[in-house]
Amino acid sequence: MDSSKIDRINALARKAKSIGLTDEEKQEQQRLRREYIDDFRKGMEQTLENVVIVDKEGNRSKVQKKSVDSDLKGLESPRIQ
Repeated sequence: MDSSKIDRINALARKAKSIGLTDEEKQEQQRLRREYIDDFRKGMEQTLENVVIVDKEGNRSKVQKKSVDSDLKGLESPRIQ
């Protein structure tokens, strides 16, 4: 993301705090924020693809992407009574 878009995000945030945003500006702000987050995630994923973990024995292994299912495994949904 180029610096002009980041400047625009910051300008919209300042305007939102001071006088508020129009509906069009709110949509623009959401679109720019989504683009920023997507670019950040893409960069982070590329960085993590190059990370190697070395254990005590010197074995090297790449970081594995965790699935959502493994995060939720063993968890039960709360019961509402």
